Amino acid sequence: MSARPDRTPLDRSFYDRPVLTVAPDLLGRTLVRRTPDGPIELRITEVEAYAGEADPGSHAYRGRTARNASMFGPPGHAYVYFIYGMWFSLNLVCGPEGHASGVLLRAGEITVGADLARKRRSSARKDTELAKGPARLATALDIDRSLDGTDLCAGPPSPLSVLAGNPVPADQVSTGPRTGVGGGGAHHPYRYWITHDPTVSPYRAHTPRRRST
Repeated sequence: MSARPDRTPLDRSFYDRPVLTVAPDLLGRTLVRRTPDGPIELRITEVEAYAGEADPGSHAYRGRTARNASMFGPPGHAYVYFIYGMWFSLNLVCGPEGHASGVLLRAGEITVGADLARKRRSSARKDTELAKGPARLATALDIDRSLDGTDLCAGPPSPLSVLAGNPVPADQVSTGPRTGVGGGGAHHPYRYWITHDPTVSPYRAHTPRRRST
């Protein structure tokens, strides 16, 4: 039987480390989303690391823009972006300020507030699908661009924070290439997940978009 999750908030020093150290260490941690309707908590089960301007798969690869500015800020903040004109995704900024590295939260298990998540994810056939994939995770937790730049270390009443939870031993962590990343970053083994966890999203290789003729 697993020990009761540790409710201690992660402090800024946790995030102020290399992204490839932080990413697997987030597995098993507890993400808390405080909404006007009540809290939703998620056990993090799948993440991807993005190494800033040194990583062709990162939004920061070509430098700072208005869209990715939060990635260049201090560690321990949220970077939320809008993709395909439809979905939001949540990243946790880490590493030294100005380095622009971050960890994408890809999937998790809703442990508190499942009723609230179900209202936002009515198409989910079962609870293991509520936050199975980054867009579904953001939808289930009511995350949008208004949360971009949120300080994860500020504590309540901040809308987002991460608690120590139950970190996952290294022998229970799998790693492989990131989902949907093409170009020079396609084969970096920067995706980490809890082995055999039912909430982890399926891997999909990058599919180049066809240009209309």
